[in-house]
Amino acid sequence: MASTVTSRPGYGQLLRTRGAWTFLLPGFAARQPFAMLTLSIVLLVQHTTGSYGAAGAAAAVTGVAMALFAPYSGRLADRYGQRAVLLPGVLVHTLSALALTVLALAHAPLWALFVAAVPTGASVPQIGPMVRARWGVKLQGSPLMTTAAAFESVTDELTFVVGPLLATALCTTVHPAAGLVAEASLTLLGGLLFAARKSTRPAVTAAEHARVKHASALHVPGVRVLIVTFLGIGSVFGGMQVSLAAFTESIGEPGLNGVLYGVFAAGNMLSGVVCGAVAWRTAPQRRLVIGYAALALAASGLWAAHSVLVLAGLGLLVGMCIAPALITGYTLVDSLVPAGARTEAFTWLTGAVALGQAAAVTVAGQLEDRFSDGAGFLVPMGGTVLALVTLVALRSRLSARPRGRTVARGVGHRMPVAVD
Repeated sequence: MASTVTSRPGYGQLLRTRGAWTFLLPGFAARQPFAMLTLSIVLLVQHTTGSYGAAGAAAAVTGVAMALFAPYSGRLADRYGQRAVLLPGVLVHTLSALALTVLALAHAPLWALFVAAVPTGASVPQIGPMVRARWGVKLQGSPLMTTAAAFESVTDELTFVVGPLLATALCTTVHPAAGLVAEASLTLLGGLLFAARKSTRPAVTAAEHARVKHASALHVPGVRVLIVTFLGIGSVFGGMQVSLAAFTESIGEPGLNGVLYGVFAAGNMLSGVVCGAVAWRTAPQRRLVIGYAALALAASGLWAAHSVLVLAGLGLLVGMCIAPALITGYTLVDSLVPAGARTEAFTWLTGAVALGQAAAVTVAGQLEDRFSDGAGFLVPMGGTVLALVTLVALRSRLSARPRGRTVARGVGHRMPVAVD
């Protein structure tokens, strides 16, 4: 079906929302490290061990820890407030990331890096979901909510343009550890500034706490389908990071890694801008299936690219296919999940991307060590194809059910299910 741009409120109107910039600017600084963390670990550990497999494994432990703990962080933020979660989180993350840096430079055994990687990943602040929740406070009931969802996806992609470029530049021109040190510093500074913005924080009352304490976004079938979908997207991010690093290293131009990854992320960001400006008439469930099919098709060609220009072109195309899937997935959360569990739902999706990324960097690292010749690019293809099959088979679960209906989920666990 065709799309139109008739009545969608614009980005300019969104950014003129009173008080928006007070949380957007510190939020951007605090979420930037998310795009730097994995690549900084890969470049540092590969430098100290000489193995992409070891580097991918260390980064994967971080990603798995983040994926496992992120939903609980979101649930705690829904119950007790963002500040109560952010303040200890950014402190733990900063100290853990610095400890990981010291251990890597000291050529500590891989198991020691894993020990430090667990709290580093587990304590990654979930700034993106928290910003989305703050938009919900500012724009409750406003048609600008859809524009805000698109704007946040564009912002996420902008971090994946700037982050890899910054991490690569620091690691290759300053010091192999500079990327991870900068990541920890930005997390601390941005996180503290974001937590200090009290006026835009979602309020948590005792009554609301009692209402949502047994509700989990994971109980919503559509959220579970979206998690699988976002796992596939994570496989693209992780597979691209390791494989591009290995490719540019093999041709003697490691500095091109950040450029190529930036081209990939730029495609993602630009398509996100366009998607946010379009008032789609097609149902979001259908848009997600169509967009994801395009992503799987584009990702399937990466392994065959053996030149910088071809790889840049394909990376740009893959990036352009990711943003529509991300934006549509986040938009579906608003209709599928009750308001009191949305921060948790957003963190499940963010965690799914991290988990898919973690698995991808591990597998891609092993493939590059053993086979090279771009074998790591098979990971984005496999991840997206498997996720697409799941999405097509279970797409009916993405339709919202009547709000207020209580669904039993075992003894003592009941939750309302949202609708459009």
